[in-house]
Amino acid sequence: MAPAEASAVPRRETPAGSRRRSRELALQALYQWLLTGHEAAELCRQAAEAKDFGKADKTHFEALVHGVLEHAADLNAAIQPFLDRPARALSPVEHALLLIGGFELTRCPDIPYRVVINEAVELAKMYGGTDGHKYVNGVLDKLAAQARPEEAKR
Repeated sequence: MAPAEASAVPRRETPAGSRRRSRELALQALYQWLLTGHEAAELCRQAAEAKDFGKADKTHFEALVHGVLEHAADLNAAIQPFLDRPARALSPVEHALLLIGGFELTRCPDIPYRVVINEAVELAKMYGGTDGHKYVNGVLDKLAAQARPEEAKR
């Protein structure tokens, strides 16, 4: 799985950039998990071999992978009311992004909900289908209103 288009200008890695790289690597690991069912330890080991793994926030990456796998049933149940089909029928990219976003919305209150949604949308634009980012945005926006009602109405 590769980005649709690589940027010609190298990104300056900031703390925010390291979190984005963590989400990108988590997306790749969870994509693999959805297709193969590999365990978290194997997914994390393979991700650690990635060229730019050192630029990622390793703690956040591992929290995402382990957290999504541990809470997958609850996360799928949380997003299902906002889907137009069963989660298993989603593209693996959009499904993985919804699981990551759902995890961050429900289990990472220190990350503003707008950041969670924006990051998922940006990754969907890079890796997802043509309008996948719109779908991810709509689902996570509805989940945010439910999971963080006070924050979402500001």
